[in-house]
Amino acid sequence: MLGLAIWILASAPPAMAERDPPYWASIDKPKARMRTGPSTEYPITWIYKRKNLPIKIVARYRSWRKVEDPGGTQGWIHAGLLSGSLTAMVTGQKGQVRTLHAKPDEDAKIIWHVEAGVVGKISRCENGWCLFDVDGRRGYINQAVIWGGQALE
Repeated sequence: MLGLAIWILASAPPAMAERDPPYWASIDKPKARMRTGPSTEYPITWIYKRKNLPIKIVARYRSWRKVEDPGGTQGWIHAGLLSGSLTAMVTGQKGQVRTLHAKPDEDAKIIWHVEAGVVGKISRCENGWCLFDVDGRRGYINQAVIWGGQALE
């Protein structure tokens, strides 16, 4: 029994194991399976093939996390497949372009354009803006046009 408890704690990253939902996380592996319940005994409903995809943790059960993806789909993913790294996805219709600015201000110089669906790492989120990094190309993006990183209650 003690060995099982140690395995459960070791299988989940510390940041994932200690936080109370809801909170943001991201997929940490190139492939992650979503299931209908918190065990490998439950059927797979979705296979994610997009590392760094932002997800919202809405519940937890042992080493499993109930997640919600950017499309609103909910299911269970093992905590070992997740990361506490904050990422976000640009929202909008396919082909719609959003702007990244040099400073967190709508009037600041536009330095990059990103399409809806692009995923990047976020940091320095303040006053409705986040620093958004897509493979080293960084700029500030308005939080209203991303999914992930917003304050959760």
